[in-house]
Amino acid sequence: MKIARPLPDYLVRRYQGWKATSYAENSAWYKRLAEGGQHPRAMVISCCDSRVHVTSIFGADQGEFFIHRNIANLVPPYKPDGEQHGTSAAIEYAVTALKVAHVIVLGHSSCGGVQGCHDMCSGAAPQLLEQSSFVGRWMDILRPEYENLPKGDLPTRLRAFEKASVVRSLFNLMTFPFVADAVESGMLTLHGLWNDIGEGSLEQYDADAAVFKPV
Repeated sequence: MKIARPLPDYLVRRYQGWKATSYAENSAWYKRLAEGGQHPRAMVISCCDSRVHVTSIFGADQGEFFIHRNIANLVPPYKPDGEQHGTSAAIEYAVTALKVAHVIVLGHSSCGGVQGCHDMCSGAAPQLLEQSSFVGRWMDILRPEYENLPKGDLPTRLRAFEKASVVRSLFNLMTFPFVADAVESGMLTLHGLWNDIGEGSLEQYDADAAVFKPV
C-alpha cells in the first residue's frame, strides 16, 4: 500500500504560482530567514480551524510568529510524565529556546472543538466519552469549565465556553515552571484573545476584571 501520493493538481498550480511571484519578488528575504534562523517575538496558540488565519489577522510576515495549532486552542496542564506532548513541547521550545516575549492564546467563534466538548458534557456526544476518542480526551482539558457556564440559550453558552477555553489555557500555561519564571521575571507576557470570525472583531482578556474587552 502506498502511504503517500503526489499532490493534487490544484495545490501544485498554487505552489508554482507562489514560487513565480511572491517568492521571486522576496527571494532575498527568504534566504535571510533560512540562513539566519527564526527569531519570532511571539508565540500564538490557535485552533486548527481553517477559518482562523493568524497571520492575516495581524498582517504578519514569515518569521514573525511561532504558531502552534491544536483543537480548540487548548494548553494542557504541566505534566512531565515522560510521554509525548506536542503542545507542551512547542511551549517549551518557544519559551526556553526561542525566548519569545509574548505567548498569545487565540480562541474564536463557532469553534467545533468547543461545541464537541459541550455536547460531550451534556450527554449529546457519548462517542466522545470513549477512552479511544482522541478528541474527547483532549477536550477533557476544558471539561471542568462546563459547570461554570451561564444559563441561557445555546449560542450564549457556546460563546462563553469558547472564551473559557482561552482563560483555562492561560491558567494552565502558568503551571509550567519555565513559563511562570519568565512571567515573574518580566521576560514574558501572556495574552488571551477571542476572534469573531464573521464580524472580524477581536477581544482581549482583562485579567483584573475577568472579562473580555474589544481590542
